[in-house]
Order: sequence, then C-alpha cells, then structure tokens
Amino acid sequence: MARQKKTGQLFHEYFEEWVALYKEGAVRPLTLRKYEIAQQYLVELTPNLKLSEMDRKSYQKLLNDYAVTHERQTTMDFHHQIKGAILDAVDEGLITQNPTRKIIIKGKEPAKKKPKFLNQFEVQALLKQLNLTDKINWDWFILLVTKTGLRFSEALALTPNDFDFAKQQIDVNKSWSYKGTNGSFQPTKNESSKRKIQLDWQTAMQFSQLIKNIDMDKPIFVTKRIFNSTINNRLKVLCMQADIPVITVHSLRHTHASLLIFSGVSIASVAKRLGHSSMTTTQETYLHIIQELENQDNEKIMRYLSQLM
Repeated sequence: MARQKKTGQLFHEYFEEWVALYKEGAVRPLTLRKYEIAQQYLVELTPNLKLSEMDRKSYQKLLNDYAVTHERQTTMDFHHQIKGAILDAVDEGLITQNPTRKIIIKGKEPAKKKPKFLNQFEVQALLKQLNLTDKINWDWFILLVTKTGLRFSEALALTPNDFDFAKQQIDVNKSWSYKGTNGSFQPTKNESSKRKIQLDWQTAMQFSQLIKNIDMDKPIFVTKRIFNSTINNRLKVLCMQADIPVITVHSLRHTHASLLIFSGVSIASVAKRLGHSSMTTTQETYLHIIQELENQDNEKIMRYLSQLM
C-alpha cells in the first residue's frame, strides 16, 4: 500500500523528500541550496508529473525545457542533481526502468566568456590603482586575494588569529557563509582547503599594522552583510581606471595561480597553495598555461640539441 502511494506521488514531491532525507546535514549549505533550486524548477516545469510516469521521454522533455533558458553545462549540473533521486527510485522499484539512460544534454549558446585572469603587467597596473588607506577596506581585500589566491569566502573568514607574522603565514581553517541574511563561520570547502599560505614580507608587514586593534577572533573584513557584487563592482572600477580587462574577485585567484605557473612554480606547490584536493584539478584548470609552457620548453630543447653538432 505504501509503495502504491509512493508511485502515485508527484515527482517534485518525491525529490523534495529525497533531498530532505539524504542531503540535509550531509552537504554544505551552498550545495543544499542548489538542490532546493532544482526542486523549484521541477515544480515549475513538471507540476503534474507523477513518479510512476517518469520515463525516458518525460525526463528528456524535462531537460529540454530546462535547457531553453540555461547553458549546456548548467543543464548538465541540473541533470546530475535530479539523477541521484531517480536512480534511488529505480532501486526502490518505484520506477521500472532507468529513464536517464542515453539522455541528450542540450543548452542555449554560452555567453561570451569573460577573461579568467590578468597577466603580470595588468596586475601591476591594477595594484597601482588601489587606495590602501590606514584602515581595512575592500582594496586591501583585493590586494590580499591577489597575493594569496584565497577563495572569496576564505578571505572573508580571516581573523587576526589566523595571521602568524613571525612566520609570515596565514592559517586557512574556515570560510565565511555570506549568502544568508546573517553571515557566519563555516567549514572550508574540503579538508585539503585547510592550509597555511606564505605571505611576502611586505604584505605581512602591512597587515600586521592594519589589524593590530581588531578583536582577535572577529573577521577583519566583515562588519555587516556582505554581497560579492560589492567587491566585484569596486574591482570593476579599478580595472577600468587601470585600462585592463574587467575581471571578478574569483578571477584574482586564477590570476594568482597562473602567474605562479608562468614563473616556474611547480603544479604540486600551486595546488597546495590554492587548497585543491588533487593536482589533477590544478592541471585541468590551467591546462592552457601548462601547454604554452611545454611549447616554450620544446623550443628550448630543440635550440639546445641543435647546438650539440
């Protein structure tokens, strides 16, 4: 009887229950929010679809409807969020066959890609525009992310306790949840995100003076509710003043990594500094830079070998 009731249940209701049962408390709040948004789309796109009626055709139509207003990668992410619940329903015998097999992922044309990082000369031009006052402001935040490659939420979570000026290090051990009404500390993205980042002596000296009067366990940058658009808007102004491509704060992290790779720092060291869970992530993200350096190395090899005769 319970099984019959389940199969007659609306699919978006089943998905909502599945998220509450398997995802709440098991994934980060930001990830959980993505599942909740997916559930809202199910209500919008398949308000009357019953769990028992979910087949390959109805599932393909769901993805096609979603893809009308989303890029292919976003549609792929949506598919992966929904697929977990569907496979569990198949395992429970609530759906007779797996409707996600041989599915086609579509999507609208992707928007024009924004620059992912700046080169060394553009970074120098940007830093010259910073208004580095004797009190903490967002320009100091931009400088620190540029110099460390910290994630946005990691930089927001920094307290004076996290700075070891004797060793010129920052201890990254938490992040800041800024999407809710009241921000709060939360765990880092993963275990490998917990790390110590070396600071150059100049930045260490500057911050030692800036934060000396701030409570040791309070965020140095957060005084009220934070929106990443606030910092991105400030960065946009600075980029325009410097006459360089307009990038986001997250792109400063890419910039930091790319400059290190171009300067000859090993992939292993860059991965550790960024808090990547594996070098594979770093290699995939910066593949184009690695390939460019390999081409330069090949030219050096050929020049050297030609001189041996």
